[in-house]
Amino acid sequence: MVFWSPRNVTCMDLEAMDSRLDISGDESKVFELIEDLKRNSTDVQRAATAELRLLARHRENRMVIANCGAISLLVGLLHSTDPKTQENAVTALLNLSLSDNKIAIANAYAIDPLIHVLKTGNPEAQENSAATLLSLSVTEENKLQIGRSGAIGPLVELLANGTLRGKKDAVSALYNLSTSRENKVRIVQAGAMSHLVELMNPATGMVDKAVAVLANLATIPEGRNAIGQNGGIFVLVEVVELGSARGKENAAAALLQMCKNSGSGSSELLPKSRLSPLWEEVILIFRFLSFM
Repeated sequence: MVFWSPRNVTCMDLEAMDSRLDISGDESKVFELIEDLKRNSTDVQRAATAELRLLARHRENRMVIANCGAISLLVGLLHSTDPKTQENAVTALLNLSLSDNKIAIANAYAIDPLIHVLKTGNPEAQENSAATLLSLSVTEENKLQIGRSGAIGPLVELLANGTLRGKKDAVSALYNLSTSRENKVRIVQAGAMSHLVELMNPATGMVDKAVAVLANLATIPEGRNAIGQNGGIFVLVEVVELGSARGKENAAAALLQMCKNSGSGSSELLPKSRLSPLWEEVILIFRFLSFM
């Protein structure tokens, strides 16, 4: 079996592989790979997970792979001591999760092993683990289970120290998780706010994602306090002034939450120098609502 890696094949190689990727009428190929996953050989497991990773890129194959029983074996290999096998397994699960396998993956007790990869994997494995958690978190049941299983701390760590892609996957996963109130508290307690504020620098290319999380966190007292303490009001006003249409909408929603729910001293959180007319208007709104 040939080990596949996107880094060592040419476009012609990929075209040749793609011509052999439709297994919808041939489950025997998947069963052979599943037997390889069970073998006590690192090389064989690495090659089998690499091929399943590739096959699962194609929507037509995903249900075949899932129905043949691959999910639980791939979940087990998330604890592999071989970094490439672990990376291949988590990427195969990510690809499978893009179709109707989200509940099946969660029911295979994948969330804790995914968090293990998020903590211990190589950079690509960590990124793909975060992306898998993002994919799983679209269902409310999974969203709560992911938060309760301890994923938020490692996601915040990836947000702080990951690659650019890792940060994007982490902030997207945190956004999905932040629609649950109990997860909002966990995100604030994990220290995400300072990193979210940093991502609101336009140079990161992640302003809209970060401000969307802030808008959700601004609906709880802990979130509003953290926004004020980490200089978030300043950057929210900047987004209202200069951001995209979606960014402006979310920044305005966050500022409205700050205005409606902050106490009489809230305007002291606002900077007093270099005030634009919009800044002055925000301060007036804070002061007006503080006495209502």
